[in-house]
Amino acid sequence: MSAAPIRVHFDIAIIGGGVAGLWLANRLANTGYSLALFEAGSLGSDQTIASQGMIHGGMKYTLSGALTGASEAIAEMPRHWRACLCGEGDVDLRTTRILSDHFFMWSSETMASRVTTFLASKLTRGRVEPVADDKRPPLLRTHHFSGSLYRLEDLVLDVPSLIANLAHNLPGRIFQLATAHSRLSATDGDVRLVIEQDGQTIEVTAQRFILTAGKGNAALLQQLGLHQPAMQLRPLQQVMVKHAYPHRFYGHCLGADTTPRLTISSHTTSYGAPVWYLGGSLAERGAQQDAATLIDSARQELANLMPWLDFSEAEWATLPVERAEPLQRNFARPDNAFASPVAGVPNLILGWPTKLTLAPNLANEILGLLQQDGIAPGKTDDVSVLAHHLPRPIVAKTPWDIAFPPPPDDSLNDDEITDADT
Repeated sequence: MSAAPIRVHFDIAIIGGGVAGLWLANRLANTGYSLALFEAGSLGSDQTIASQGMIHGGMKYTLSGALTGASEAIAEMPRHWRACLCGEGDVDLRTTRILSDHFFMWSSETMASRVTTFLASKLTRGRVEPVADDKRPPLLRTHHFSGSLYRLEDLVLDVPSLIANLAHNLPGRIFQLATAHSRLSATDGDVRLVIEQDGQTIEVTAQRFILTAGKGNAALLQQLGLHQPAMQLRPLQQVMVKHAYPHRFYGHCLGADTTPRLTISSHTTSYGAPVWYLGGSLAERGAQQDAATLIDSARQELANLMPWLDFSEAEWATLPVERAEPLQRNFARPDNAFASPVAGVPNLILGWPTKLTLAPNLANEILGLLQQDGIAPGKTDDVSVLAHHLPRPIVAKTPWDIAFPPPPDDSLNDDEITDADT
């Protein structure tokens, strides 16, 4: 005779352990809700760990020379994140590593006139400031550079430490699911999570289930025979360059498009090797290219923009990424985080932050839905039941540690990296 199912109940059950689910779980725990967060892979795997870590206020969306809905929707996000990093916000991020407290926008000489007047206008005052020649970062401190340079009061975070910080705030509440042994099931309209583990059936029920699994949201809905809210995927292919350049740099190069021509963020492997992570229009076009073609394009782009640097000994790799968003008319970019109840399933909510920066915005939207439906903190079963059967997931490995494993002699170390420009 099989054992009777173990039943556990929470106020909230979250499926998806990226920045969206982890931030939301922190907010809910701080508000007094009982909760469990379930992740099928590693924490932050796929979209979150692939982020460049830039917490921006939308100024990169002004490249057409005007403030847009996207730029205004997230204008306050850096301030919100800064408060949390100081332990004064709605989520405690005091152990998250800050890579830089600013980043740059720069343009070639030919592109400077299109944006200079706008960026100097009162609309952007306090958000962007021009950089004098003697204040340039080391990368652009050369007579070969003749464009315009601006400093943005935004942030760059070390994403693995952000994930670890958010998870550390949730002891005993995060669990790993084996997708082959778990499923969502709808009973009398409500969703429950059924887990088969160690010969035991565990049934998880909750006042609300919340899906924050990025592109995995669509597959979770399909388990219930549902297809709405619909999702769109915005693909890109990032480029990683392992090099010997000693200084960190974070910035956007302005181009002819409304997105940056090139975005550079600096990272290090676990053994201290410097890596540039390249995004922007280069990565968006790269979604349609094979890796070799994209690497050739990246080589040429860096040669055009920074001919004074030598990348002849660099190592190159690419990373395909699919950014999950709510379906938009004409494949438009969403301006805000998205959260919505799922029609026909009373206890199910689905959310996408759409950008790393907007994770706090998503949490606010979902908390608003809970309050609107009168979902208040209540009684819970002992969470140790899950801890006895389910392991805790680890933080995902960075793309550069996967692409560039340690050399046999492990000859590089952190002393080779300097922060002179941060």
